[in-house]
Amino acid sequence: MTISVFDLFSVGIGPSSSHTVGPMRAGSRFVTDLERAGQLPDVASVRVDLYGSLAATGAGHGTMPAVLLGLEGFHPETIETDTMDRRLAEIRASRRIQLGGVVNVPLAEDEIVLHPLTFLDLHPNALTLTATGVDGRELDAKTYYSIGGGFVVTEGEEESESHTEVNEFAFGSGRELLDLTNHFGITISDLMLAHECVHRSERHVREQLLHIRDVMVACERRGITRDGYLPGGLQVRRRAKDWFERLDAEDPNRDPEFAEDWVNLVALAVNEENASGGRIVTAPTNGAAGIIPAVLHYAVHYTPAGRADPDGTTIRFLLAAGAIGSLYKERASISGAEVGCQGEVGSAASMAAAGLAEILGGTPEQVENSAEIAMEHSLGLTCDPIGGLVQIPCIERNAISAGKAINAARMALRGDGSHRVSLDQVIETMRSTGSDMSSKYKETSTGGLAVNVSVNLVEC
Repeated sequence: MTISVFDLFSVGIGPSSSHTVGPMRAGSRFVTDLERAGQLPDVASVRVDLYGSLAATGAGHGTMPAVLLGLEGFHPETIETDTMDRRLAEIRASRRIQLGGVVNVPLAEDEIVLHPLTFLDLHPNALTLTATGVDGRELDAKTYYSIGGGFVVTEGEEESESHTEVNEFAFGSGRELLDLTNHFGITISDLMLAHECVHRSERHVREQLLHIRDVMVACERRGITRDGYLPGGLQVRRRAKDWFERLDAEDPNRDPEFAEDWVNLVALAVNEENASGGRIVTAPTNGAAGIIPAVLHYAVHYTPAGRADPDGTTIRFLLAAGAIGSLYKERASISGAEVGCQGEVGSAASMAAAGLAEILGGTPEQVENSAEIAMEHSLGLTCDPIGGLVQIPCIERNAISAGKAINAARMALRGDGSHRVSLDQVIETMRSTGSDMSSKYKETSTGGLAVNVSVNLVEC
């Protein structure tokens, strides 16, 4: 049914929620299971197998080091970049990891086994971890699926690891969402708040949402202070710092005339930070992490509600966006490896449009319409990162999609909420389009720009 907003918006590291955050969580989960079974001290070696998209673009997405850090017991929510850099340097020098932080076993990035042409049944992003004892006996082996947005499920345990919640405020479709808002006579953000408060205090919900906002803003601010080139060999130059300095000089008083420029800048800054492996908020994925912060910036700085109450606006925006994100996660996918980039930036644009429409005073029907418009015009969008890196076309695509979200919200507010294509229909269309899409356009870097733009780089 309804996924918590705190599962959709989670703090992690770049450059990819499915290829970096998810694999790190899988490694950490594997170690926890070994520890609980009392097997950790007996492990002599660990084997890592990556399948499908994880294997095809893992080198450019930081998958291999993420798995090793996860096996050491680190978590994407808490690991510091200095710690990450230090441990990776030590692992590369010694070719050994500290399993669970305590057991020294041999394992290096180039020993991870890649199966780029093998796609397991449940999801294109799969990895198998196998622990072996001193006597050569297999102690444990588990297959994990990184299904987008940092969500991880273990083979055979998918149902028990569901992030959904059923209560009187829960919904599983856009139609149910609208019916509940009409039944209770409340907005979409109020309904989502009631859902979150079933197991949390309202104060906790509000504080955590503001913390998520603070991490987004901190990421943006880091992005506008750093220059040079992004890692990975494409020689993509950071632009946010230069853009900020020029824009700040041109628009010292934050004239609404420059609103679109600031939206573009926020999206650019966040995604450059993501591409460099910085601390990020999955929104709902890392590859689409710049869209919601950029549109939230617009909502806070360029709407009457935002200027009057920035904290309240932030909370309502994220709750409404989260309600729409839950529908995409449950009814389709937010994984580029499964449905293409329509599932990442398309979902994020739809969520952001809903958040902004809510802040602009839209009815639940207008909010649903804004979400539908943003996705309807993202259908069929492919995921074709050049060199397997979350840089081209990903960074600019976030800025373009943020603008699309703002336009969708404004279009919906000009109507009365009635429209021919429902959000449920467009989500189903996105799902089926993704299912029909060739795998070369789904985060494998074997189609689209990834093969038609010549680069002197082999990352996958």
